[in-house]
Amino acid sequence: MDNLLIVLLLLAIIGLSNVINHLVPFIPVPLIQIALGVAIAVLPLGVHVPMETELFLVLFIAPLLFNDGRNVSRIALWKLKTPILLLALGLVFVTVFIIGYFIHWLIPTIPLPASFALAALLSPTDAVAVSAMSSRVKMPKVIMHILEGEGLMNDASGLVAFNFAIAAMVTGVFSLANASISFVIIAIGGFVGGAFLAFIIIRLRVLIRRFGMEDVTIHMLIQILTPFVIYLIIEHFHLSGILAVVAAGIVHAIEKDREKSPTVDLQVVSKSTWTVILYVLNGLVFVLLGIQIPSVASTIIKDPLYNNFVALKYIVLITAALLILRFVWVLLSGTIGLKIRKRKIGKLGFRQIAITTIGGVRGAVTLAGAFSIPYVLEDGSPFPERSLILFIAAGVILLTLIIASIFLPVIAKSDGAKEVEREKIKEWALIQMSIAAIRTIRNSMNDDNRASALSIITSYNKKIHQLRYGNEEAGSSAIKKAEVDIRMEALEAESQYVAKLIKNKEIDRDTAYRCQEHIHRMEIAITNQMKYKALVFWSMVKRILIRIAQIFTPKKEALLQQRRKQFQKIAELKIEMAKAAIDQLIKAMSQENKDICYLVIGEYNELIMKLKKMKDKNTSKTNERYERELKDKAFQAERDALQNMFEKGQIPADLVRKLRQQINIREVYWMEGKSL
Repeated sequence: MDNLLIVLLLLAIIGLSNVINHLVPFIPVPLIQIALGVAIAVLPLGVHVPMETELFLVLFIAPLLFNDGRNVSRIALWKLKTPILLLALGLVFVTVFIIGYFIHWLIPTIPLPASFALAALLSPTDAVAVSAMSSRVKMPKVIMHILEGEGLMNDASGLVAFNFAIAAMVTGVFSLANASISFVIIAIGGFVGGAFLAFIIIRLRVLIRRFGMEDVTIHMLIQILTPFVIYLIIEHFHLSGILAVVAAGIVHAIEKDREKSPTVDLQVVSKSTWTVILYVLNGLVFVLLGIQIPSVASTIIKDPLYNNFVALKYIVLITAALLILRFVWVLLSGTIGLKIRKRKIGKLGFRQIAITTIGGVRGAVTLAGAFSIPYVLEDGSPFPERSLILFIAAGVILLTLIIASIFLPVIAKSDGAKEVEREKIKEWALIQMSIAAIRTIRNSMNDDNRASALSIITSYNKKIHQLRYGNEEAGSSAIKKAEVDIRMEALEAESQYVAKLIKNKEIDRDTAYRCQEHIHRMEIAITNQMKYKALVFWSMVKRILIRIAQIFTPKKEALLQQRRKQFQKIAELKIEMAKAAIDQLIKAMSQENKDICYLVIGEYNELIMKLKKMKDKNTSKTNERYERELKDKAFQAERDALQNMFEKGQIPADLVRKLRQQINIREVYWMEGKSL
């Protein structure tokens, strides 16, 4: 029961951390979660969660890295393989030797093998922390891909180097040749083994599907268990489980791109499930990290043999050494060149080097590895300075997170401006593509397909309106006021049309009242949202009460027949009211308000089409055929407009590929939706 309460408390803390981040967005979520973890460890709540390294790696790191492998850009990984490998392998081993000797020189009481072990723990960056930082800082995509690729690969190299250093410290025996051969076997064996097991699991899912078992629950369960099973099997053979789950994630991503059979339901459930899992696991990683810090720090703070100021100085100096070495390594390795779109960049700019340096934050893997340090050596003597090593590891993690939180937003600011400019180009391109689609549909419109054409045009007009004004800050109040004025003018035209019918005695009093009530509700919806919500709630309650009363009312069939006739009459009247509103909007249209007028006219056309469909259900199949034909033309018009903009040099090639992919995805989902 105590364990269950602790789990529930940790989950509540994860939710609380996101609430706090919403109130103080300038503080990253990982730091908030660490602080909350420290708080519950310090408070007398009796919360104690021991850090078991193997359990931590399989329970948290395996699924997180598996998901990163599924979502990382494989094209970017391949193009940037040189800088990624230089950081994930080269920098790790350079850090082990240089920082290892530096730690031994700085703290002579830590033997050289133990110094190498600590340096190995501090060498890998944390992919989880990098993802958390990138969510609040717009880093250049090239740098982000490098950091992601490094985070996926260097955990394995760092932990393998750590294990060899610990073995040397415990046994007193070390062979560089044997260690090198073992590392190659462990790394390659883990990667190949993970890819092979992922392929077997995918074949198993295909076989299950061929037996007719399309149950989303079964397939989702297999997907969730995959990283845990692969990690445990590969680790059982003493290979790298971390590289295995990364390879498995990449194989699953390839399978997802090529597979044509998964249902839309499975895709939706998979995305939603993994979103929740990752949200919880990411949060737990940092909360658990925070919980461990007080116990690690208290050992050093309370021990009279250690000077607290000197211990803190060690953390600062070792962190500075790590950052300086990383900066120099990135600067030197940049001369090899980054291959991007068949062109080479001789050297990274200073800002990019600084972002890459500071973005290499340390995380929970470092502390989890530190907790696996044995208490005693092979001869039974205590492991030298184990408490100090844990304290330094925890301190470096916190300090790198704090440095990244403070300096990354400042350094990446100008690069963020470039991203904003790129977003503007993308929005402009999407607007031009939508305009081209509308133009094509209007040219293809005739009396037969008019309803379907107007529906598609309305959806494109809404998209254009959202792109132009959805993120607008300056002048947004003026735009909203103009939209309110236009909508009120349309409602006034409806009201005048109903008044004219009443004057000419063309409708009965009850129908007139219902139409006027509809207009009144729409006016409230436009001018007073709160009042409208209350009105909707009251209407819903009233409808429920009427339905309950009808249960006990005799001659129900006669009442239903009467309601159907009344609905038909009101539907016909609403169609005419919408046409009157459209006529008025066309008259009132000007160069300044034409976008908003088109949007509102589109909504009225959509309403007319829906009401006609309700009146005549036999035309629905015909309309679907017209809609499919027009939508095909619209998608092709978008592609043609995109190609035209690229040929004129108005948008870059990588954006063209991205937008073309988006068109393909929307087309597939639209076809899937129509085939259901």
